[in-house]
Amino acid sequence: MKLEFKYGARSVSFNVVRAKRKTVKIVVSPPDQVVVTVPMTMNKNQIIDIVSTKGKWIVKKMDYFKEMDCLPYKREYVNGELFMYLGNYYPLQIQYDPSIKKTVVALSDDQFIIKTNTNNKEVIKKAMEQWYRAMAKKVIEERVKYYQKYFYIEPKDIKVKEQKKRWGSCTHENRLLFNWRCIMGTLESLDYIVVHEMSHMIHKDHSKQFWSLVESILPDYKIRKLWLRNNGIKMDI
Repeated sequence: MKLEFKYGARSVSFNVVRAKRKTVKIVVSPPDQVVVTVPMTMNKNQIIDIVSTKGKWIVKKMDYFKEMDCLPYKREYVNGELFMYLGNYYPLQIQYDPSIKKTVVALSDDQFIIKTNTNNKEVIKKAMEQWYRAMAKKVIEERVKYYQKYFYIEPKDIKVKEQKKRWGSCTHENRLLFNWRCIMGTLESLDYIVVHEMSHMIHKDHSKQFWSLVESILPDYKIRKLWLRNNGIKMDI
């Protein structure tokens, strides 16, 4: 269901999703998508009234994304194209060899080298994603182990998965789930995501106590968080 509200002379449309929940959740995503998740029984007028009270915040977020030119990158998968890994950019070098059975990706000599028997971009993209997932799993596990000394609870599991709208999450059973794209950001931003989710093992909400715990481990967490906000749109293939 699609609705809209007025903010001054501006009309803002948003998508409504009904779910079994007690509160309203508003998510603004680039370039200009607004999704509002509401309780099952809430009527249209109630939804519009509540969303309208957040109009200033919603419009500010939408304008921010517009200023940042937050349109998804369209990848070409050609030689020289740049891809991120741990905050640095590396050029792509595709080496075609018909004798190769499987497309292989490696980071070597400050460049991504892809050995492949095809020019199919989807095959190359899938191989790149598998490489990123493997490296994310390896590095994130290392960082969780490093920061474990700050926590008296250990995670039940650590998984890297597809998450379009989150960098990570922590379940009630203390399973840590991470977006594989985290590995594209700087190590500082990756550590912020790791500490953020590990802190949810202690505090399941974003209370003052939660943020105090994060800050006690990473005093500059706000800078790391801001880097993600400014650069997150670039962290994709």
